[in-house]
Amino acid sequence: MSALAKLARLRAIVADAGGGVVAYSGGADSAFLADVAYEVLRDRMLAVTAVSASLSRGEREAAGRIAEARGWAHMEVETHEIERDGYRLNPPDRCYHCKSELLEVLNPLARERGWPVMVGVNSDDAADFRPGQAAASERGALAPLREAGLGKQEIRELSRERGLATWDKPAAPCLASRIAYGVEVTTDRLERIGRAEAFLRSLGLREFRVRDHGDLARIEVPAGSVGRIAETGVRERVAEMLKGLGFRYVTLDLEGFRSGSMNEVLVGIERLRHEDDDREA
Repeated sequence: MSALAKLARLRAIVADAGGGVVAYSGGADSAFLADVAYEVLRDRMLAVTAVSASLSRGEREAAGRIAEARGWAHMEVETHEIERDGYRLNPPDRCYHCKSELLEVLNPLARERGWPVMVGVNSDDAADFRPGQAAASERGALAPLREAGLGKQEIRELSRERGLATWDKPAAPCLASRIAYGVEVTTDRLERIGRAEAFLRSLGLREFRVRDHGDLARIEVPAGSVGRIAETGVRERVAEMLKGLGFRYVTLDLEGFRSGSMNEVLVGIERLRHEDDDREA
């Protein structure tokens, strides 16, 4: 099925819903969903941005600007996922607890209007470890992009054709996704990640991550930018800045930027578990 045929299917899915509260983070997927929902539903669509310590100031401001420019009804709500042990203690299913908090805040807004909540899950997301999808599904949220069969690249191309500023925006998951599993999520830790990434962005970097391993910061940049960050002068400035934020060690990952790299350890653990099961059998 072509991307245009999938877009037509998406419009039909959204229209059948009759209205929708769109969980809008400001990323490419949720922005595209909100834009199509607004096109179809008009004043029966509300884009809602969850505000907490895990959303950087820059992302929050950008989400507001896009919503205003597109003419959507948009509001912000506070979420308090950090008060949940299942989130704060940062187990592998942390996103389940985060998404549970989000849906428990959005569902009352949706019920008041008689609409469903819509989330920007696309058809490619099933390939990664995403426990948050289960929490959304359990709480009745719709995933129209996934239902229409739209993947990441199709969404970006269709967004470009619509003139959406997010069409080429790098993925920007919440700041908590930078923290290694088992390292406690705190507001101070989230803030220092946000400040560290803002500094790297000021150097002209566009796609990167600062991974927090407790005392150690692991910087991921595209492979072609590794040499630039390692240059004398730049390397010293980066190390000084991040140490000033409280990191004891600052490292540069030679494998380069890769989305979801924190989940690599989970794949290794699962492989070892299967090997142990095979030996016992």
